[in-house]
Amino acid sequence: MLKVLLCCLITFCSVQLLAQKKFVTDKGRVDFVSNAELELIRSSSSKLRGVVNPASNQFAFSVPVQSFQGFNSELQREHFNEKYLESEKYSNMTFTGKIIEQVDFAIDGIYDVRAKGELNIHGEKQTRIIKSQITIDQGSLTIESTFKVPLTDHNISIPRIVNQKIATEIEVTVKAAMTLQ
Repeated sequence: MLKVLLCCLITFCSVQLLAQKKFVTDKGRVDFVSNAELELIRSSSSKLRGVVNPASNQFAFSVPVQSFQGFNSELQREHFNEKYLESEKYSNMTFTGKIIEQVDFAIDGIYDVRAKGELNIHGEKQTRIIKSQITIDQGSLTIESTFKVPLTDHNISIPRIVNQKIATEIEVTVKAAMTLQ
């Protein structure tokens, strides 16, 4: 009986601890791929910042547009920032919302979830439901997701002269390792 009471007390304390703390990261990674008819463009940023509140299932993520690297040329990077995403005007991409499924953040495991929220790119917010995988391991959290972003959803237009070099839908992959703080 004492063992059962002790286990319940430990579980209750760990749930209370989670209710007060949040998972955070400032070193997540975002990769994107534009696979167009005439050109493959890859870029990434390791400047993803984010927070997940285990008590409410709410989240917020942000990545600076100018932090993306790896284009095929410096001119591509310049056009990405100046012409397409207008990073001086729209400095961050954000995704904020709530995890739909209930997750017990105190129990290690792999959870397939859906994140519903506002994806804001180029100043255009779109409500999205994005499938993700959460891995909880000894008090740390890893989030992984791959999804497509149609450029027209975010008012990003591609000039006709380069429309065969830039895909109309961009594949985005996110991976963030988060710690409880």
